[in-house]
Amino acid sequence: MTVAEAPSFGPELFAFLRELAANNDRTWFAENKDRYVANVQEPALAFVEDVGMRMPEISRHIVADARTTGGSLFRIYRDTRFSKDKTPYKTHCGVQFRHARTRDVHAPGFYLHLEPGSVFMACGVWHPERETLHAIRSAIAAKPARWTAVSDIPGFRLGGESLKRPPAGFDRDHPLIEELKRKDFMAISEFSEDEAVSGEFLDEFIARCARASDFMRFLCDATRVEY
Repeated sequence: MTVAEAPSFGPELFAFLRELAANNDRTWFAENKDRYVANVQEPALAFVEDVGMRMPEISRHIVADARTTGGSLFRIYRDTRFSKDKTPYKTHCGVQFRHARTRDVHAPGFYLHLEPGSVFMACGVWHPERETLHAIRSAIAAKPARWTAVSDIPGFRLGGESLKRPPAGFDRDHPLIEELKRKDFMAISEFSEDEAVSGEFLDEFIARCARASDFMRFLCDATRVEY
């Protein structure tokens, strides 16, 4: 008889985030911070640890850092310095599994987003700096068949922003010109809230990371980092 794995996250996470969205102020958060720690922060850090034990199956260069601050778990506090929206807290939980070379180059990684009504994972690069962006576009232009194959991932869709016009230095008649116009190279796969709080969520997350390995390897090759 097998013992079912305990869920990574509980419905309390989404309940807290829904209440936070309706009460996004410092007084309410201070009164409910213990709930945030117990229902959001601690489960997320435990998930990071669990992923860290499994990620070497996929890549030894993707980092799972379970520190409370400065690691894989994004802060709940919003940076409001340059935003018209002055609400102090994010109403989602974000976890990023960065490449070990992230400090040297804008390298591909994995991301998990937990928000009421919007649960998804993503992989790839978001808003890369100019040199990295050019390197990825050049790789796509040089190997269009490979890009077409690796970017067609079952259960994923490509997302992000695109240019309105072809990028400078690339043939506007290239058969993949719409791909070359991308500013982000992200593959996104969605979950339901029920899936996120099930005992199979960790296994499914790891399985989808593995399914996206060829896509991630293409981006790593283009940016000259290991995968």
